[in-house]
Amino acid sequence: MPITAQDIEALLREEFPDATIQIEGNDGVHFQGMVIDESFRGMNRIQQQRAVMAVIKPKVDSGEIHALGLTTKAPD
Repeated sequence: MPITAQDIEALLREEFPDATIQIEGNDGVHFQGMVIDESFRGMNRIQQQRAVMAVIKPKVDSGEIHALGLTTKAPD
């Protein structure tokens, strides 16, 4: 069964429970996402995106997720 945007959001929600998370994509392998979380404050964008990618890395490594374009930031 292909992974869904909701599945990815649920994975991210485990690591970032208070974040604003939006994941889009309906082909089962290519996704776009935005994660806004206080834990990103003081991090540069690369550090923020690495934190998110660390959570989904097993799904990327298995091929369940082929691509996830990310926007990350701390809340305004």
